[in-house]
Amino acid sequence: MSQASPQRLPTVLDVLTTLAEQGTAHRLDGLLTDARERGASPRQLHELEQATALAAALIDRGTESQDREATLVSLVDASRDLAEAMADSVQGTLRTATQRARRLLRADLAYLALHEAVEGPLTVVASEGDATALNIGLRITSSSGLGRAALDKGAPFSTSDYLADRSIEHTDEIDQVVRAEGIRAVVAVPFRGPGGVSGALYGAHRQVRRFTPLEIDSLSTLASLAAATIGTARRVESLGARRDELERDCAQAWGIVGTHRRMEAAYDHLLTLVHDGSPLDAIVEVAATALEGALAVRDLGGEQLAAHGELPPYTEETLTQRGFDALAAGEPVPLDDGAWIAPVTGGGDPLGTVLFLPDTPHTGQRGPRPLRVAVRAIALSLLRERSTALAEGRTRDDLFEALLAPESSALPWWQLEEQATRLGITPETPYVVVIARPEGGSLQRAAVWATSYAHRKRGLKSVREKSLALLLPGDDAAAAARAAHKELSPLLGVPVTLGAAGPQTGLPDVARLFADAQRCLTALTELGGVGSVATPQELGFLGVLLADVLSVPSYVEGILGPVLAHDEQRFTEFARTLEVYFASGSSPRRAARVLHIHPNTVARRLDRITELLGDGWQSPERTLEIQLALRLHRTRGTLLGRASRPSGRQGL
Repeated sequence: MSQASPQRLPTVLDVLTTLAEQGTAHRLDGLLTDARERGASPRQLHELEQATALAAALIDRGTESQDREATLVSLVDASRDLAEAMADSVQGTLRTATQRARRLLRADLAYLALHEAVEGPLTVVASEGDATALNIGLRITSSSGLGRAALDKGAPFSTSDYLADRSIEHTDEIDQVVRAEGIRAVVAVPFRGPGGVSGALYGAHRQVRRFTPLEIDSLSTLASLAAATIGTARRVESLGARRDELERDCAQAWGIVGTHRRMEAAYDHLLTLVHDGSPLDAIVEVAATALEGALAVRDLGGEQLAAHGELPPYTEETLTQRGFDALAAGEPVPLDDGAWIAPVTGGGDPLGTVLFLPDTPHTGQRGPRPLRVAVRAIALSLLRERSTALAEGRTRDDLFEALLAPESSALPWWQLEEQATRLGITPETPYVVVIARPEGGSLQRAAVWATSYAHRKRGLKSVREKSLALLLPGDDAAAAARAAHKELSPLLGVPVTLGAAGPQTGLPDVARLFADAQRCLTALTELGGVGSVATPQELGFLGVLLADVLSVPSYVEGILGPVLAHDEQRFTEFARTLEVYFASGSSPRRAARVLHIHPNTVARRLDRITELLGDGWQSPERTLEIQLALRLHRTRGTLLGRASRPSGRQGL
């Protein structure tokens, strides 16, 4: 028991016992009261007061940690609910957002207000927990209210007692609703989507209270998740509104009535599968059966996402080249054997390609028209997958940032590991870190790609300055970097430079791998290898060395310039001779055997090199610089893809 016995005064041991039994602050206060009533001395009371104060602080800290964990779990659940509601309707997504906001804050009331223009009025479009019919449709036409302040400033606003707060600009219209609902405490956070702030999300209590920073931050995170999901839900709903047009396309594609009815039923089935969230495999099977042929869906990196039927063994080069042709033309392009490759796009962005081989060859120039209809259904499915990734992306991004800088995380390490496990990132699985830097193009488009790519690969992503960081399951960093490069560079239409490191197990090593990959990226930049891929294993000691070198080309030119110019102009092999000479322990005779020339020829070449570099080139200091410059020159040439120039004639 945590209470002291009647025979003795409460002591520090009783405080520790109460703490071990997970007692409350009220029980700690009872120990102090007990001690005072039993006549404890001032010294005993002072020690007991200090002990109970420390114990109460530990209880508060534990309660705060539990609240943070519960909030994080609630946000993950909210992202799933929003993704599911998105498939139904925009209004259903709005309703889910307010329901989740009310549950997150344990509030009496939650509501969402959106605006049609930046300077336009706010209109309450969804509400949860309201007791009157005055809230839905309320228009906030002036600069009054917390929501308008959140919209104008782009920051959260809260008050413990709305009607009594004179710092808020009040209006009769809003105050009437507040009185009718009995609202006292209110918090409003910006509703920020990809296009900027579009409204405000509110939480309200019918008693006076203050909102904690954790409550305000969690409501802001929920608002960002909901804004991204609602934007996608609107696009999906817009695509669904074109169903009649797509059905007319089906009717025109199949001329006879019997075929039309069959394809109309198949297309209805496709749309039902998409809106029910069926896997892509099921959608492709229905499409291939209806089209009477074999069909496969590939992503932008050439990975096959789903297939049905037997397709010929096309070369990867053929599929990649013709796939880019289809994406550039915006319509199907034919292959030599009667197959077609059609582009899959959504929201103005390329999503992948569809490879289709009909059982009966098609003679048109733009591909079978039914194929276009099936491709639209496949695009809807891929858009849904991307939307799910975006809805969960914020939580996954926060986890990656915490793993990259655990010392600044608000959560202890064991909670980060638990969160990673819930998101499918197990500490026992090998992983690699890839950093990609687009050399131009739209970073926003690259960030959207990274979110979708990390979702498909069951990894994490982070956007830092002008680079994208990916944590991906796998045991080959170079292969992971090349796969990302193959997909991202064509999407952006610009070179992409990538550094990668790994593999590793154990989440504490994420930050170290990130630093290694960043050093590889820096080394590639200094070597002039823009658009290339490198890992620490490929660069060797250069990866560490080049992090501090300012300009590799100028360094090589300053050390070996005359020799390289002589080789270029006169087709000599002085640079090669120097490499072999140093590798042979500076022995002309051994170098001659490696080069398959006479020792006198080596001696004459060294004399000529002395004329080019000066008399002191064989001093220890100059020798080290020359050997380093030779190594840098050879590695840079490899990165740039230059083969050694065959010598036209042997110079001396």
